Formats: sequence, structure tokens, C-alpha cells
Amino acid sequence: MGTHVIKMPDIGEGIAQVELVEWFVKVGDMVSEDQVVADVMTDKATVDIPSPVAGKVLALGGQPGEVMAVGSELIRIEVEGAGNLRESAAAPAAPAPAPAPAAAAAPKTAPQARVEVAAVTAPPAKPAVASAPRPAPVAREANERPLASPAVRKRAWDAGIELRFVIGTGPAGRVLHDDLDAYLAQDTQTSPAPVGGYAKRNDEQQIPVIGLRRKIAERMQDAKRRAAHFSYVEEVDVTALEELRAQLNQKWGDSRGKLTLLPFLVRAMVVALRDFPQINVRYDDQAQVITRFGAVHVGVAAQSDNGLMVPVVKHAESLTLWGASDEIARLANAVRTGKAAREELSGSTITLTSLGALGGIVSTPVVNLPEVAIIGVNRIVERPVVVKGQIVVRKMMNLSSSFDHRVVDGMDAALFIQAMRGLLEQPATLFVE
Repeated sequence: MGTHVIKMPDIGEGIAQVELVEWFVKVGDMVSEDQVVADVMTDKATVDIPSPVAGKVLALGGQPGEVMAVGSELIRIEVEGAGNLRESAAAPAAPAPAPAPAAAAAPKTAPQARVEVAAVTAPPAKPAVASAPRPAPVAREANERPLASPAVRKRAWDAGIELRFVIGTGPAGRVLHDDLDAYLAQDTQTSPAPVGGYAKRNDEQQIPVIGLRRKIAERMQDAKRRAAHFSYVEEVDVTALEELRAQLNQKWGDSRGKLTLLPFLVRAMVVALRDFPQINVRYDDQAQVITRFGAVHVGVAAQSDNGLMVPVVKHAESLTLWGASDEIARLANAVRTGKAAREELSGSTITLTSLGALGGIVSTPVVNLPEVAIIGVNRIVERPVVVKGQIVVRKMMNLSSSFDHRVVDGMDAALFIQAMRGLLEQPATLFVE
């Protein structure tokens, strides 16, 4: 028998460190070739690490949440044959720490952008022979987080199932889809009694901030620490714009697709930026250099189940309304399904953020560094306003935007938003060249 050491792979693009997000095995488990043993994370991509060999897990090189250098030892596996660890270099390994349960992530888990490394990623291997008996359930410690794939965790969340109550019959007690099926099929009397609305509760839950949630926290904290934020809120009458949108959807919705408000906002940003190029920039505060862009690459902030993602509509200045609509829909679907590529999540020059119907009245969005402006969209509400001395019902919406005062002067920010307001209130001007 020999020892095979899997090292943290070089993900590429100059990345020297990655974060260990989740283990799918523990010491003593048997793994098969190409079985995914861990997930690690770069800026916004979760990377599957498969095992190139079959064998028994001897030691794990880190715990979830730990930042590891590329090339450091990730896992040791006992294999048939000599392995890849030379005897002369095989110093006695320190006793492996008790395998910590995979750190609890945010309550909802959904697929993120994923990248394949070294081999085609495959789900944890099932028994090689279909007719082989299923492994006996493995006892779980009281506070141990059950092992399960992201797909199983999402399905359990969607079904309202707490995985700690599900008996896992996979390797090392891993919860499989079949186990969820069995749990759902069992008599409801055997399920844990729900906690009543007035029952006294003393339970607590510790949720380590790791993975994408950690990256979001770091970026938000860094942005607030480095940029001199100021916000500007302006009210916009979008009655005419909404009438135009309804007419366009009625006429071409079936053939070209339904238009939401977002493509019109993107178009208004593109047109307004022609007169305010100092806002379509990125600021390198280390080198003290401002880079102005002719291209408008609009980041569209999207709240996924797993956290904030900002896919980028590249060259928005060259897109029609339907072109922008199609690209926004394509990127949103890529984020939801975890298929967004790295280049689709970077390179924005200005960001648009909207919570749709939950947009509230006013918000103070955080600038997406190294950009200097973010345009926030609040919900549309019908309310009485005075127009030419008459009280009429209009569709009103606020633009709540933030700017980096180190680069953008207050007057420029106000004039830019006023320009967007004028374009949106007179939507024909969006298309006059």
C-alpha cells in the first residue's frame, strides 16, 4: 500500500490562495476515482476537486473556511501500489484532527458558478455493483452536520426538511436523494413534532461566514472603508414609460419577448453617460489612476439564493432594448443555474441594482469597487401628484444611487441622475440620435 497526496490545484488566472468551502469525505472514507472530495472557492466561483485515485482517506489538510495556498497538501489517500509520496520524503504525519463537520452555510444553498479542475467532475460515486446491498446507516453525533451534496441540500431546503433528521445511507452516512425519498414517504407520526408558535425556544445556531458569503462581506466592508460614499435620491414619473413598455409588449412580446423595466434603465444609463463620461470609470486608488471607458459594461446586481452576484451586460451601448433584455435574462439564468462564467461576473464599469417589487421607497446601495457609481431602483407606486395644477394619479419611482465622492462631485452626480430622469419621463428621447 502507498500514499497518494492531492495538492491544492492551480486554478489559474494568477490565483495564489483559495478558500476551502466544504468536504464531501472524512478520514476513513473510501473514495473512488473521479469522486468529488471537496469544494474550494475563488472570487466568485466554486471549484470541484475530484480525486484522481481510489483508496482510503488518511488525512484532511484543512477545515471549511480555511484559506489555503495553491500547492499545499489538501488530502492524503491510501492507495494500492506505491502512490506518489516518496518514502524518503514521507515524514511522520501529524495526527489528523478530528474531522470537523462541514461548516453550516447560509440557510439556503443554491448552485454557484462552478469550474471543473483536473478531471470531469462527477458526483460522489455510488456502489459499483447495482445489486450490492446499501451500506448501513452511520450514526451521527448530536451536533454533526450531515454530509450531503449541494443538490440534496437545496432539495431538502425547498421541501422544508432538516437534514439532521434524515438517515444517510451513502458513504460515511452521506444523505442521498433516495434517503430524502424515504424520509418523505415515511409516516408523518415518526417525524419530529413541529415547534408551536408560542413554544419557548432556547436553541441557537452558529453559522460560520465562509464561501461566497465571506467574499460578499469582505467586498462590502472594503467598499465602505475605502470609498467616500454619498447617496442621491430622485423621484421619477414613469407613467409614459410604462405605457410605452405595455404597447411594445402587446405588439412584439410574442415574437421578441416581454420587456421589463431594466432594459429601459440600461438604455437611459447609456445615453446619459455620453454627457457624463467621468461617471463611467474605474478608480485604482492604489495607483491613483482613473480609467474612463467608452464601452458601457453594466453590472446588474442579482440576489441569488446563495448571495449577491453581479453578472455583467457587456457593451450595453451597442444593444437594442430586446438585445439588452435577452442578455439580462441569459445572465440571470446563468447565475440561478450556477453556470455563469468568471468573465460574465467581472469587468463592469457601472452597476444597476434593483429589488423589483421589494425595492422600497429609498435605499443606499454600496458602490461596487473599483467603479464609482451604482444606480438603485425602487419600486413603482401609483399615487396622486400635482401636474399643471391638477391632482392626477401617476406611476412614480425613485432612483436611489450612490457615488464615490473621491472621484464624482455632488453636482455631477445630481446632473447625471437628472439626465436619466428626463430620458425616462420622456421615453421617446431614449431613441433620438
